[in-house]
Amino acid sequence: MKYEGIIIRPPSEAESLILQITVGCSHNRCTFCPTYKAKRFRIKTFEEIKDAIDEAAQCGWAIERVFLADGDALIVPQPRLMEIMSYLKEKLPRLRRVGMYANAKGILKKTQDELRELKEAGLGIIYLGVESGDQEVLERVKKGTTYEKLLQAGRMVKEAGIKLSVTVLLGIGGRERSREHAVATGRILTEMDPNYVGALSVMIVPGTPLYEEQAQGRFVLPGPFEMIEELRTMLTQTDMHGLFFSNHASNYLALKVRMPKDKGDALRLIDEVLAKRDPALLRPDFIRAL
Repeated sequence: MKYEGIIIRPPSEAESLILQITVGCSHNRCTFCPTYKAKRFRIKTFEEIKDAIDEAAQCGWAIERVFLADGDALIVPQPRLMEIMSYLKEKLPRLRRVGMYANAKGILKKTQDELRELKEAGLGIIYLGVESGDQEVLERVKKGTTYEKLLQAGRMVKEAGIKLSVTVLLGIGGRERSREHAVATGRILTEMDPNYVGALSVMIVPGTPLYEEQAQGRFVLPGPFEMIEELRTMLTQTDMHGLFFSNHASNYLALKVRMPKDKGDALRLIDEVLAKRDPALLRPDFIRAL
């Protein structure tokens, strides 16, 4: 299998075949993200993709899941995507689900009928990076979208019958807009009602614009317990039906919350941690990771 550059995938796709159909990210301007900066965006040719699928099929693996990389594979034009989905189904007879990253622009380029067509072809889940519901934060991190577009995109995915997994970023508003970010993010999660939410904590990577902002004193990252307070506010403001996770390797406090059933218990746990302010209750910085 030939990959170009660093390949990332969601934790839930750990057992999936990773099929790279695009290289990089068509947006690639987010100030916090280091992942695709060394790649120039392009869509792979069908021959390249076909060869990779043929290689996987020849290995004799019982492949049941495929994840389409890179950063926003849904940006691929519909005819090419359907060609890929059809060939996957032909060559991998045990395939049960295809997943991919998408951004709001890629989703909104599709019609509702096109999303349903992809659902029928096997697209089972879309991972959407929301990051924040605060428009000021979205602009600061150069997300290239708006609250309204993110909400519309998320609702379109769900209306098509495709599972929606959303990521949001604790700390991305800095100390200055921590509460505004948390409240607005809870609001967009409530209105979007995704199947899954992954709340990750910002880790500032050297070489990113956010790193330069921090070095110049223009961005101040909240401390560990401030991150937990932000998580509490966000969870308090979120009313959804699905799973809310904060168990990523970047997080100080690991939670898996079945909403709305487990919300009260999760908030009580957070309150206990905040009351004690004991660093031993948090994941140490030296084992936190992207």
